[in-house]
Amino acid sequence: MSNAKAEPSIEQDPTVEDILQQMERILASSEFHSPERGRRFLQFVVTETLEGRSQFLKAFTIANEIFGRQSSFDAQNDPVVRIEAGRIRRALERYYLVAGQSDAIVITIPKGGYVPHFEYTCCLPPAHPSPDIPGQVGMPPSDHGRHRRSLWIAGLTISLLAIVALAGLNPLAKPSLFTLHRSVADRPSIDTAGPMVVVDMFQSDDPDGRASDIAQALRDEVIGQLATFNDIVVVADPSRANYASEVGYSLHGSVQRDGDKLRSILRLVRRSDAAVVWANNYDADLRVRSILQIQADIGQEIAIAIAQPYGAVFDNVARSVNEPAGTSDCTSEYYGYRRAMDLQSHNAALGCLQRATLLFPQSATSWALLSLIYIDSIRFRYKLGTAPDAGVMELAADAAKRATSIAPNDARTLEATMLVSFFNNDIDKALKAGAAAYAHNSNDAEVAGEYGLRLAMSGKWQSGCELISRALNKGAGPKGYYEVGMALCAFTRGDLQAAELWSRMCDLEYNPMHRLVLLSILGAEGKTVEAKQERDWLNANAPEMMKNIRREVSLRLHRAEDQELFLDGLRGSGISVETASAGTPGSN
Repeated sequence: MSNAKAEPSIEQDPTVEDILQQMERILASSEFHSPERGRRFLQFVVTETLEGRSQFLKAFTIANEIFGRQSSFDAQNDPVVRIEAGRIRRALERYYLVAGQSDAIVITIPKGGYVPHFEYTCCLPPAHPSPDIPGQVGMPPSDHGRHRRSLWIAGLTISLLAIVALAGLNPLAKPSLFTLHRSVADRPSIDTAGPMVVVDMFQSDDPDGRASDIAQALRDEVIGQLATFNDIVVVADPSRANYASEVGYSLHGSVQRDGDKLRSILRLVRRSDAAVVWANNYDADLRVRSILQIQADIGQEIAIAIAQPYGAVFDNVARSVNEPAGTSDCTSEYYGYRRAMDLQSHNAALGCLQRATLLFPQSATSWALLSLIYIDSIRFRYKLGTAPDAGVMELAADAAKRATSIAPNDARTLEATMLVSFFNNDIDKALKAGAAAYAHNSNDAEVAGEYGLRLAMSGKWQSGCELISRALNKGAGPKGYYEVGMALCAFTRGDLQAAELWSRMCDLEYNPMHRLVLLSILGAEGKTVEAKQERDWLNANAPEMMKNIRREVSLRLHRAEDQELFLDGLRGSGISVETASAGTPGSN
């Protein structure tokens, strides 16, 4: 149901109280034909919007909240949310045609999203309902108001017919890939100094032009997929690259077609020295998959390989981040630090981000990464050797708020909000931010892994462990980071053998908390000799952590039963945890 009208209504927006009353009136009406699930859908999107959380209203979030879908929900392959939203739009349209003709407030859910729209239908705000007349909302609109409603409905019908007619001109037409699914405010500023990637024109050697069309469509797909990663800047016009001195990489591509066989050849070239830093070939059979599906699949694979936080761009930069002549931007420096995980690279990235936020205060990416690196100085302090500082979490929270004020729907902003909320014990807010970040870009392995860890450690082990496994398979995170998550996943389901194997695959020097996980597993297995070795190492290398075990565990595992399972393993290893109660954050 469109929110466009033949004439504009008043400039004033309806009040929250009036909107809630209108929603209850709709839900109570027998003319609102929607099942219970649809009613909960409508209530959810309306209340979330009124409470200022409209940026979280994505298909993934709604699927989790209303339909009970797990983290593996894929909006592309499971259209349940889109279908239900369509039903609600039709139900609302019928309600206003039949029972709500005199209502002073119209609630719609515009197509293309799930955020509801509210507006008055006549020239004055409604008075509050009379307690003596059920269902009354102020004065009914005048005949002129009804006439405008008729014009609005007629305009809606004409608009829908026009859309159908236009779509019928080209059944294979699809939306432009340059129209991204986020607002301009969500785009990273050019001042973020993120690595730039120029996508050159893709070539083909097909004389009849068929492969040429596929090549250009594939290029459009790749640009659209790359642009979902806000840590890089995508340049779609190669002719502009000569004027962009900061451009670091060019993506070259070609498409070859031989009958039903299709080969796409891609390579990423560093512009400073023409070195090929990444290359891959993609073969497809047109008898098995459609051209559109092939383009979508290849575009996604390329974007993940190149642009995710630990993809080719950042992996290449990370290897040279400590070279004396290097001038890496702060985004690259941050991911270089995350691979090295030492105090020197941490301080270098921290200083770079602090300067970046002063020079470019409207860079959401810089503020979000600054928040994350502040959090790291707390949760990884036993590895990094940073001193405990109660004010650092406040700095992290302030930086996350600044990022949110600039780009509230940005994946890195939401990741920062998630971690700040999690370590401040606001689990509901953390998981909502994580769900929104994952919905924004499910290809971002860093987001998927961190969200998976927060889900798992909040007690939602099945869905959380699925995401941790995906992040691990994509090579995300510092060495051993997600392996320890998999160890905990196996431990909580009682598979101690797998838990020990995963734990020993971690870089146990990376964080003493990883050794504490192994110690708990060994204790549960009754392996006293191996447990003593780990216990002696921890007492020698992390004595402060060993004095505050209960506190450290409770900061990560938020369900009492999960905490006790972990602590029971430690008791089995010979550790006394009953007197440990104070401490500060330290890992994961």
